[in-house]
Amino acid sequence: MPALTADHLSKKFGAFDVLRDVSFALQRGEKVALVGVNGSGKSTLGRILAGLDEADEGTVARRRDLDFVYLAQEPVLDPARTAYDEVESALGRWREATARYESIAQRIADGETADALLDEQTRAAAEIERLGGWDMRHRILTVLGHLGVRDPSQPIGEMSGGEKRRVALARVLVARPGCAILDEPTNHLDADTIEWLERHLREDFPGALLLITHDRYLLDRVVTRIVEIDRGVATSYDGNYGDWITQKAERLEIEARTESRRMNLLRREREWLARGPAARTTKQKARINRAGDLADTVARDKRYDRDVNLLSQGVKVGRREVELRGVSKRYGERTLFENLDLILQPGERIGIVGPNGAGKTTLVRILLGEEQPDAGEVVRGVNSRAVYFDQSRAVLDDELSIVRNVAREGDKVFAAGRWMDVRSYLENFLFEPSRLSQPVGALSGGERARVALAKVLLEEASLLVLDEPTNDLDLATLSSLEEMLCEWPGSAVIVSHDRWFLNRVATGILAFEPNGRVVYQPGDWDTWRAVREANQQREQEERRAKEAAAQQSRAAEAAKAKPAQGAAPAVKPLTLGEQKELDGIPDAIDVAEKSLAALDAKVNDPSLYTADKDTVAAALAAAETQRKKLDALLARWEELERRREATARR
Repeated sequence: MPALTADHLSKKFGAFDVLRDVSFALQRGEKVALVGVNGSGKSTLGRILAGLDEADEGTVARRRDLDFVYLAQEPVLDPARTAYDEVESALGRWREATARYESIAQRIADGETADALLDEQTRAAAEIERLGGWDMRHRILTVLGHLGVRDPSQPIGEMSGGEKRRVALARVLVARPGCAILDEPTNHLDADTIEWLERHLREDFPGALLLITHDRYLLDRVVTRIVEIDRGVATSYDGNYGDWITQKAERLEIEARTESRRMNLLRREREWLARGPAARTTKQKARINRAGDLADTVARDKRYDRDVNLLSQGVKVGRREVELRGVSKRYGERTLFENLDLILQPGERIGIVGPNGAGKTTLVRILLGEEQPDAGEVVRGVNSRAVYFDQSRAVLDDELSIVRNVAREGDKVFAAGRWMDVRSYLENFLFEPSRLSQPVGALSGGERARVALAKVLLEEASLLVLDEPTNDLDLATLSSLEEMLCEWPGSAVIVSHDRWFLNRVATGILAFEPNGRVVYQPGDWDTWRAVREANQQREQEERRAKEAAAQQSRAAEAAKAKPAQGAAPAVKPLTLGEQKELDGIPDAIDVAEKSLAALDAKVNDPSLYTADKDTVAAALAAAETQRKKLDALLARWEELERRREATARR
């Protein structure tokens, strides 16, 4: 039986058919992606499948023995909880089983010894193991660390939107539900974290997975089937992103031939109808009806997935757009970057990458002149003029319509060197005329991004500064944005974690590394990653070589210190103090062994792990310290006993 099955789902928003007769099944353990243009209904379908929304028609059946979890683009979390507590709260059944086991253990400690009680404790322990084992705290901290949540004790209410999304994603990954529906899970993650997530979903996530994403590497490396929502209809393609591209191209070729035949037939039918009433006898009613039906079909099948045509302005570019000379920036005791040199020339497209919070946005603000460096200078070209596409889409007014956001007054905009009707301009961004009066606040995240692009690209600029431009954009818009940037005559600075996008457009990578360094590497993302891995490999080899050389040096020094061959090594007799120490060591070893046994028992007691993380860490540290103390006593005892025996033999 599938994890879930949807039969004949339909959903309307006003007069707009978002979903039309969609049937869909997700098998247990299957990894599937939903794709389609922004506003095509992907998130709507995901919420219906998760049981958070109702379809107008159709049914959804979910397996009762599976947990279903939905990751929203804007998750709702408890602001009073810490990141750790929020993730642990998703482990409802594990926490219940742990509480039950601890309650039984307490009753046994209080003197109850009934066989039924012991059996119940055994069942609770088995349930805990089935749900992930006793070391769940370690898993929570590990996943939070991989997702870039540096302080698990930080309250949710003090976090940014991106940090909240990472905590919400950690909830899903730690809970390991039977079915997870993830809506744009890679938004606000840096590239290294996305690569970790990619491996985790591919290798370590056991449940069924439905991904709503436009991350093309994720689509290519994780999923085994892609379902496209197009004009309200769901079409399934077996395979990954590369397979989907091939299969869809073949399908569109077939549709194009069919469309050509249909248009020719429609043309002939219209010519016949134009002959006049004399030709329209009662015998021809069927033919008239057929012409009308054909015209309706052609109108209904107007493609929503046509290409996006990004029209942009430009200004005269000079020989140099902007230059950073020894630029440094600090916040308090923290240095974001120091003595940074960078020359940006026309035609260059610099991708800025690095962990969240490393200083990428600060550097962008310095490039734009919105913030001053602590040291160094920023030199701009004579004709330099920058336009900024920020990740919060702050250029938009959610209360205004699409048209009024793009053209505040009038119905004309100046784009690509000519005046044109704003509605015609917006059709290039895949906005249907019937939707142009909608307020921007009612649009999906991807549609808002398209409106922001349409507005920003009307401004004259020689430098485009794009901060996370790929967030929420559909594949068609991403592809068109890539083409536009590659043809852009000016310069571009792009803060992005989209590896595919950077491989398509970047001519150089400016990388913020974890050690505080900022490194420039000509080429695309793959070039920079290959250079970084080669450097890391070289550093590891150099470190191993130094360690081997040091070990050889120590061995040589030890060999020099050895007595000549055949001479009996001099053994220093025990002093009275050492003899007394030797006599007391066995008792000290006995005490240390008992103390270590008690500490090990505490560490191995599952109830310890219900305490706070500081208590757990202190117990583990105490056991390790006692173990080292015992090892030192044993080593000392062996040394003194060896000297005592050697002296006695003499």
